[in-house]
Amino acid sequence: MQILNLTVKIPWESIDPGASFFIPCLDAEDVAKQLTWEAGRLRYTVICKQVIENGRYGLRCWRVE
Repeated sequence: MQILNLTVKIPWESIDPGASFFIPCLDAEDVAKQLTWEAGRLRYTVICKQVIENGRYGLRCWRVE
């Protein structure tokens, strides 16, 4: 998946339901749409929230199913 011309590889098959990951980004709404689309394509369900962690803006995403 591409975020601001950077390739981000998410190992979906190794992320268990309930686990989460953080992606630093400023355009969290656009990135959340991309992640949700990609997860849906692979038949996963995710919830993404815009957060600030360790002083960095980004997106925290949880795999639900």
